[in-house]
Amino acid sequence: MSHLILIGYMGAGKTTVGKECARQLGRAFEDTDYLIEKKAGKTVSRIFETEGEFAFRRMETEVLLQLESTSDSKVIATGGGLPLRKENREILKRLGIVVYLEVKTETVMERLKGDTTRPLLQYSDREQRIEKMLRERDGAYRLAADLVISADGKSPEQIFKELERLTGGKL
Repeated sequence: MSHLILIGYMGAGKTTVGKECARQLGRAFEDTDYLIEKKAGKTVSRIFETEGEFAFRRMETEVLLQLESTSDSKVIATGGGLPLRKENREILKRLGIVVYLEVKTETVMERLKGDTTRPLLQYSDREQRIEKMLRERDGAYRLAADLVISADGKSPEQIFKELERLTGGKL
């Protein structure tokens, strides 16, 4: 069976949309960041602090490989940086339908205002960093994706309906 995988920048709505898709499709929902936190026994922020980004990225690959060995079809939300590694993009392609939830800087700023849990955004020039990272990551997201959907100003239900339409109901 094929998984439905949601990728995109932090704040794109991967978890929220993923839970809605799982509900609509009657599937289990998994979040790669949550799976990593559970296995490591600490938060993503703490992993970045104590072990560094490289170690965290390696953990993302390990989680993808574990998901590849599951037989039941799931809806999976990934961490924002997961598709940056070529190895991860290749695994994502094998896992199922990969959907890039594309968002504008303004949407991310609005959704993440007041969020102090994201290690890559703990800077005073937050908006410029988001804009730069969105530009830098867009190519990797597009390489990994089978479908690209703008998540700006849309509810999880609207995104699910768009997904159904784009896949001809073959989710």
